Amino acid sequence: MESGWGNRTITAGVSRGASTTHGKGPPLRAIRIDRFGTPDVLGLAEAPRPVPGPGEVLVRTVASGINPVDDKTREGAIGEGTPALPMTLGWDLAGVVVDGGDSALRAGDRVIALSHQLGTARGTWADLVALPVAAVAAAPRAVSLVEAATLPLPGLTALQTLDWLAVSAGERLLIAGAAGAVGGLALQIARARGAEVDALVSRDAQIAFARGHGAQRVSTDPADFPRRGYDAVFDTFGAFLTEAVADGGRYASIATQAGPVPDLSARGVRTTVHQVREDGAGLAELAGLVDSGALRLRVHAAYGLQDVRAAHERFRAGGLDGKIVVTF
Repeated sequence: MESGWGNRTITAGVSRGASTTHGKGPPLRAIRIDRFGTPDVLGLAEAPRPVPGPGEVLVRTVASGINPVDDKTREGAIGEGTPALPMTLGWDLAGVVVDGGDSALRAGDRVIALSHQLGTARGTWADLVALPVAAVAAAPRAVSLVEAATLPLPGLTALQTLDWLAVSAGERLLIAGAAGAVGGLALQIARARGAEVDALVSRDAQIAFARGHGAQRVSTDPADFPRRGYDAVFDTFGAFLTEAVADGGRYASIATQAGPVPDLSARGVRTTVHQVREDGAGLAELAGLVDSGALRLRVHAAYGLQDVRAAHERFRAGGLDGKIVVTF
């Protein structure tokens, strides 16, 4: 999966033997949309070779995960703030450095990165991507780049939100959605930090995952968790378990579509709706947790680039026990 071009078919009018913009080698490809809609709007297009600027590195993409934001962007559900069409999609990246510029990275280094596609219009679903070095980190050594591609967006969302919650050893944390992509990583990170974690999951089949990764009380019923029983609550889907957080505690949501957390200031509870940011240092911390064995990654299925539409359809179908990954 990490061998480069292979024998994959180019669609969207780009022939396998065509030249690049610079007349050298096979064409560079990107997954782009020129309109919003179902996965049928996804297409492979020939892309110009990116030119890295000061403080940037050039990376050859090996794999990228599909995230909810990619699905919503393709549908046109983001609304105001969506980059102009046509656009290249993708936030996650696992790949190999082609040009490290003036950074400490060198050609051939395995790396992971997060690009804030909505904020920068710099999508990662392309053969070559120029990225700020501050958004890049060495990939974990213990897993393949296909597995590592599942880490950047959900991992940074989990890590940054836990940092805001400031959950320390011995504190009690409730995670709503603890078997999802973000919640499952948050559970493992919090346990690695010594927190006591309880888990709300959406279906019975997820109970074993949460227990197997260190959660103590696990349930599909929000009523099973004690009132005012937690120093912090991490809400991944808009459950609004506000009665579970103790007075003086912290409540963080990442469910931006569900709206703001109710005002709990009368109880001394701090609240936030966290949005992920590019963070190479955070990625390095996550890679270290993977290499130490504290963080286990999950791939449900990997699809070649020519099957990106099928990959999106599988993502939309749900019932996943890991991430959907697109390989380049």
